[in-house]
Amino acid sequence: MPLKANDPSLSSWLAVPENSDFPIQNIPFGVFLTRDDVITIGTRIGDHAIDLGALHQLGYFSEIPLTDDIFLQDTLNDFISDGKKTWRLVRNRISQLFEKNNQELQKNKDHQKIVLFTMDEIEMQLPVQIGDYTDFYSSKEHATNVGKMFRDPENALLPNWLHLPVGYHGRSSTIIPSGTPVRRPHGQTLPKGAENPVFGPSRLVDFELEMAFITTDANALGEPISVDEAEEYIFGMVLFNDWSARDLQKWEYVPLGPFLAKNFASSISPWIVTLDALEPFRVASPKQDPEPLPYLKQKGSKSFDIHLAVDIKTEDGSVTTVCNTNFKYMYWTMSQQLAHHTINGCKINSGDMMGSGTISGPTPDSYGSMLELSWQGTKEITLKNGTTRKFIGDNDTVIMKGHCAKNGVRIGFGEVSTKILPAVNLNKK
Repeated sequence: MPLKANDPSLSSWLAVPENSDFPIQNIPFGVFLTRDDVITIGTRIGDHAIDLGALHQLGYFSEIPLTDDIFLQDTLNDFISDGKKTWRLVRNRISQLFEKNNQELQKNKDHQKIVLFTMDEIEMQLPVQIGDYTDFYSSKEHATNVGKMFRDPENALLPNWLHLPVGYHGRSSTIIPSGTPVRRPHGQTLPKGAENPVFGPSRLVDFELEMAFITTDANALGEPISVDEAEEYIFGMVLFNDWSARDLQKWEYVPLGPFLAKNFASSISPWIVTLDALEPFRVASPKQDPEPLPYLKQKGSKSFDIHLAVDIKTEDGSVTTVCNTNFKYMYWTMSQQLAHHTINGCKINSGDMMGSGTISGPTPDSYGSMLELSWQGTKEITLKNGTTRKFIGDNDTVIMKGHCAKNGVRIGFGEVSTKILPAVNLNKK
């Protein structure tokens, strides 16, 4: 089925600001609360949110086999379960409806009043019910940097790292949408030189610049997904800030890995950008040496040229960009991650989320965490207002953005923005 929605010559009868992340070629999917306090599934073009539930009820998807309530739900899970053929039909139809020469909806002002909202009239929600969440560790630059800091710099990568995409299972209950503030977590830490741990708020709260992909129902228990077929089961991608408390993590992670240092919050951008929309921005992933085992060997270009940036906004409104990097640096691809995840027969469901792991590039300004940018707290990052940071302070807001650009078309993810609030006072009665 052709990807008609990707035609770079298309333009919409809806106004699209210059350098918008959401031209008619994007058509992401999300869930929002309307001005009438109704939760619906929708999409976005420019600065307009589009109520797909209302569009469907008004008959605009009559030629696509959809259940009556498919867009009248508070998550995208059932729509994602319908599979790639349905996603593509719906996305192509939305593109057709909002193309500048199409009069079906353009001439019907009454219907427009029902289905169109400005962004300040809606409140974005978590787009999927996330049943399971896995976080990978797939940036060679990031893994090497961490290995140099905490282990032998001459043998920074652990023996398994170049042979498989390392990952762990995280906590889905604390994955939150952009705009939801996060409290500084409490936990145990071991001060330098001390023999016994102390309890209190984390002093080393850090962002991790990641992306995450959302899956559809992919396999039966016991059946692996091949690396060649993996993308058939990936609905789309979001920006992902996988918050970390570095001091808690250092003390607790042996021998089972991250726990309280990672499960207090992870933030995602609310619009899911489909793999179909990202198709024009494919690039080859880094050369893998040694060659992966046969079940991980992939063909073709399986990565995407996605420009990523991280800003820190302070209480006074000052904004400083601290990181510029790119998703294309990732050593292990989404296809390889999903193939490895299921090679033992692990079942994957609609709405499952897989984090890429921190995305770092080859230069210091492209490191995707404060741990690396401050090099384990040995360097200070000077912000625009003259203050400095080694890690994230109370009332700082971390803003992550991402977009692709090629042949005059820009496809973006919007942003994931999260403010760190002071820790809860546990002594307060």
